[in-house]
Order: sequence, then structure tokens, then C-alpha cells
Amino acid sequence: MSLTECSATKLAELIGPNATNAEAAANFICDQFTAVGNKFIDTSFAIDNTYLLFSAYLVFSMQLGFAMLCAGSVRAKNTMNIMLTNVLDAAAGGLFYYLFGFAFAFGGPSNGFIGKHFFGLKDVPSKDFDYSNFLYQWAFAIAAAGITSGSIAERTQFVAYLIYSSFLTGFVYPVVSHWFWSVDGWASPINSGNLLFGTGVIDFAGSGVVHLVGGIAGLWGALIEGPRIGRFDHSGRAVTLRGHSASLVVLGTFMLWFGWYGFNPGSFNKILNAYDSGTYYGQWSAVGRTAVTTTLAGCTAALTTLFGKRILSGHWNVTDVCNGLLGGFAAITAGCSVVEPWAAIVCGFVSAIVLISCNKLAEKVRFDDPLEAAQLHGGCGAWGIIFTALFAKEEYVNQVYSGKPGRPYGLFMGGGGKLLGAHVIQILVIIGWVSATMGPLFFILNKMKLLRISPEDELAGMDMTRHGGFAYAYEDEEHTNRIQLRKIEHNSSSSPTPPTDS
Repeated sequence: MSLTECSATKLAELIGPNATNAEAAANFICDQFTAVGNKFIDTSFAIDNTYLLFSAYLVFSMQLGFAMLCAGSVRAKNTMNIMLTNVLDAAAGGLFYYLFGFAFAFGGPSNGFIGKHFFGLKDVPSKDFDYSNFLYQWAFAIAAAGITSGSIAERTQFVAYLIYSSFLTGFVYPVVSHWFWSVDGWASPINSGNLLFGTGVIDFAGSGVVHLVGGIAGLWGALIEGPRIGRFDHSGRAVTLRGHSASLVVLGTFMLWFGWYGFNPGSFNKILNAYDSGTYYGQWSAVGRTAVTTTLAGCTAALTTLFGKRILSGHWNVTDVCNGLLGGFAAITAGCSVVEPWAAIVCGFVSAIVLISCNKLAEKVRFDDPLEAAQLHGGCGAWGIIFTALFAKEEYVNQVYSGKPGRPYGLFMGGGGKLLGAHVIQILVIIGWVSATMGPLFFILNKMKLLRISPEDELAGMDMTRHGGFAYAYEDEEHTNRIQLRKIEHNSSSSPTPPTDS
């Protein structure tokens, strides 16, 4: 007899009339079963919420990675500015996602376009959402804003950062996440009553929802602002404006790599879910597989970029390799849970080619993105969406999205073209939505002269002109003023004369 079947009446019948106070004994036994059953339920919630909170902490650590990557990729005179924008992305994003964003994204019941409940976290926790869900989704929202800040670095007014970041995290991004991740979303794979092409969009951790959104927003910002002064010469040829610290770029890349293990595996939201109860195999295995596919895609993309750029430029460039690695991560994010490890290698290889091609195209059209964010997150994110529609495995799709058995899966895996059709629609609607919202915002800010700084400030550097000083103390002026510089003079003999003060 299972725990759910335990009742005093049934147990009393089994104990029989000869037992003393059979009903009381039955009630006592059932109470013990109920208590044990409740403990298992409590433990399950505790394990899943702890897993989600830990994943949220990992994703939030990516903000440090973004900050270091951005700082190293810009010139030293703009370091203070770009680090401050990364801090404000998190701070402003936290308030606006609390007030509006989480409700627009997941507030149900609602329509297919936008959520309508949970404003200011009202009615949270509920049976569907706890505070851990909010924290995890907030970390995703500010990641999208961080992507955009890299595209418009070194030439954007600080007030423009605050305006676009709040709008993106409070409205633009949440609407997209509602479409593809909410139980009510019109293209969500968990909306069993309204599946697009019978499948919905499988964008597991956000190649489209996070990376393509951030990339397209950055694309519009950089296009409307125009390139940095000196990025292209009078003949239109690209001039490299190198970031000031490859060390910070590498540090930021490793921090992002670490955080991606919360970004992708954490998107399961829970870990204590058995696919076949009583065996070693369950969602914990899928979590591990997702971490493996994430790793392989990034590693393959890094090596492909290393040798590809060596052929094109003749150099072994660490910053290019770091961007290639991140491009592989951005691409595998959509399909990380539903593809085989060998397919992740294909994903990473192609993502490196996509990134190199997008960068070449950007130079041709005189598009300036200091961190290659639009090319990396936009281009590789779009490839990741297509990749998932080609390589998603039937078994994994049915395990991860169990609400509708037999749904379409990857085209190259024998699943037909319906999933590919749904994913092409996802790319188009994200480009259209972000262009229709962020494009006009950047255009209005530009018309109001709130977007780009003056040429004088740009040449001098925003740290000095806008933030009160450089991020680095290049010299100790007080100590320097006490030192007399000396010139070394040599005579015709083999031994030098002692230095003299000059």
C-alpha cells in the first residue's frame, strides 16, 4: 500500500475487529506515514530551491566576468566608466525587474504576449514560484543588459546607460522571456495547449531570449551612435583600437566560463526529478550532460578561433580566442540540454566561423563594437537557435519537455522540419521586437543629445571628464616631484663616468 492510499478505514479493515481500538491504531499508523511523506516533499523542495539558488549565484558571478572583460577590452582612459555601467546594470536592473520585469515575464495566468501578475513580487511565494525563481531570472535579465553595454562602450553618456538598461530589463527582455519560457507564452514548449508547430521553441537557456536580445539591442545602439573616433581612417580602413589589458580579458572570460555552469545546467530549475524512478538515471544526469555539452562547445570554438585567426592574421591572439570561446557558449545555450556531446563540438566549430565572419562583415560596413558583443551574442546566438533545431535528440527532448510526448525534434536527427520552422520564427520575432523597441529608444536619446558624449570628452577619456579621475594611479606625483632625473653620459674610455645630476 502506497503512502497516498493510507487511510484509517482501510487499515482498520486489515487490523480486524479483534484488535483493541483498531481505528485509533490505524490513525496512528497513517499519521506516521503522512509525516514521513511530508518530510520527503519538504526535502524535495529544499533540494531544488538550494540548487536553483546556487545556480543564481553562479549566473550573478558572470557580472564580475562581464565587468572584467569590458574593462580589459576598452582603453585605460574609459575603464572607470565601463565598470560603473556594469555595476549599475545590476543595481537598476534589480529594481526594475522586481517592480515590472518578473511580472511581465512569468506573471500568470495571462495571455500569450505578456504576464499580468507578481508585480513587486506580490503573491510570491506560490505553488509555482518561490523567491529563488525571481533571483535566478533577475540574473539572466541583467546579463542581457551587460551584453548591450559592451557594444556602445567608450562613447556613450552615462544617463543613456541608465535609461536603456532599465527599459531593457524592465520591459523588452521580460516580454521575450514570456513568449518562450512562460507556461502561457505563445511559443513556449511548456505551453501544452498552444504549441507553435506542435513543438514550441526549444531555447533552453537563452541563445535567443538572452543573447540575441542583448546582441540586437547593442547593434542598434552602436549603429545609431556611430563608430568611435579613430576606429576607421579617412579611406574607410579599420584601425585597431586595442583594449588596455589582456589580463583582465582572460580573467573575465574565465569568470564567465565558471558562471555559465549556472546559466545552462541551472536552467533546469530543479534537479531532484527521476526519469525512471529507482535507477541511476534522472534529471541529475541531464544536468551533468548539459555541463559537458557547454564545455565542449566552448573549447571547440576557442581552438577553432585560435587557428582560424592565426591563418588570417598571422598571430596567436588571446583576446580573439577568448571571444571565440564565449561565442561557443552563447551558441550552445539554446540546445545544451537536448543534444549529444558530439553535436556540441559541431556547434562550437561553426560558431567560431560565424563570429569571424560577422567581425569581417562589421569591418566592411564600418560597424564599431568594442567587445564584438553584437557579433558574438547576436550572430552566435542566432546560430545556436538554428543548431538546436537541427541536432536536438528525440530522447532528450521528451525527457526535458515531458508535457507532450512525441513532439518534433532535430531535422538532422530524423525529427522533420517543424522545429526548424519554429526556430526561424523565433529569430525573426526577436529581431523585430528588439528593433521596434530599442531602436526608437536609442534614436530618441540621440536626437535629444543624451546618447553620445562630445568629441572632446571622447578623446580625453570619460574617466577624467565624466568620473573625476582615471581608474589607475599611473604615478605617485608627490614621490615623483622629489626625484631628480639623471642623465648617464659615457666618455671614450671603456669605463663609464659616474652619473651627474642634470
